[in-house]
Amino acid sequence: MPDAIMNKNGMVTKIQTRIRTDPFKNNYDLVGKELGRGKFAVVKKCMEKATGKEHAAKFLRKRRKGQDCRGDILNEIAVLESAKANPYVVGLHEVYETSTEIILVLECAAGGEIFNQCVADNDEAFTEKDVIRLARQILTGVACLHRNNVVHLDLKPQNILLTSAQPLGDIRIVDFGLSRRVDGTSEVREILGTPEYVAPEVLSYEPISTATDMWSIGVLTYVMLTGESPFLGDDKQETFLNVSQVNVDYSPEVFQGISNLAVDFIQSLLHKDPRKRATAEQCLNHPWLVTHSPAVHTHHHTGASLDEPETSQSESEPESPAPSPELVVMATYSTCPGQGELKTGRDTFSFSEPFPTRPEIKQELIC
Repeated sequence: MPDAIMNKNGMVTKIQTRIRTDPFKNNYDLVGKELGRGKFAVVKKCMEKATGKEHAAKFLRKRRKGQDCRGDILNEIAVLESAKANPYVVGLHEVYETSTEIILVLECAAGGEIFNQCVADNDEAFTEKDVIRLARQILTGVACLHRNNVVHLDLKPQNILLTSAQPLGDIRIVDFGLSRRVDGTSEVREILGTPEYVAPEVLSYEPISTATDMWSIGVLTYVMLTGESPFLGDDKQETFLNVSQVNVDYSPEVFQGISNLAVDFIQSLLHKDPRKRATAEQCLNHPWLVTHSPAVHTHHHTGASLDEPETSQSESEPESPAPSPELVVMATYSTCPGQGELKTGRDTFSFSEPFPTRPEIKQELIC
């Protein structure tokens, strides 16, 4: 992010993209039903009149709870700009501004959230091979962000989209509304994220770093493999306690048919001490992602075996073409958690009140 202007909270407000002020509807037609809605944003599918290509339009309110949040939106745009060359980050096409909103015209992804397949049963669920391929892509995308000193801070299944569901396509990381830049010269401390995926240092109001994302990737991988949420409690207090105490169930019952290497991979990330967590680059060299042992078991949902004959990595890893604007999004672009449920039988949720550990700290995150 060259020549970025960053404030003390790690937010960048200098952008290169021209913000258009002519009417959005002069250039785009809204088509189909609403794709997603959050407290301060709504996502709709749109078609560009000049080209006939479909995009996802994210309408973001500039004032939230009586405060001017234009800077937050500019930060999101700046991060998307810095990730333009990243094949696994959603593409930014155009930006419009009205008196009340900023509209991000984004790349579309037809496959929806990976959340939908994390909670699916039987043949629709991910195999361990699927998770290995998707994890490689997520880590490649996140490693690129981290090289630019950008942390996402809300990595979860609802914020990872697929270019197609059947056959399984490539991933796109979305929703950079909470992202921050960490440059190593100043500390960023904020309460940001989603309870089930948030790292312990966020709960204790310690400095945020690239390791904060790596914790979330550990939780995300656990969910993708098992369909269960490792830290989700009966209420927020229990969830916070589970995270702060790193209460994780690695029992054979939970990981039935899942390889030991997969468990080792997750354990390399779910360390309370951020300094002990593997980096994105280190994860890409983990044996689980680079080799398939012939002794590996079958996956719990589908019975698809990891000891079947393997293609080469280049054959098993689909190409990642330039973002296709013709893709039709079926997901929320992360305005809110999905509608499905993890196997715990409880919905995911986002913070709606300050953490119980530091009630005096102003709550920052929105869904």
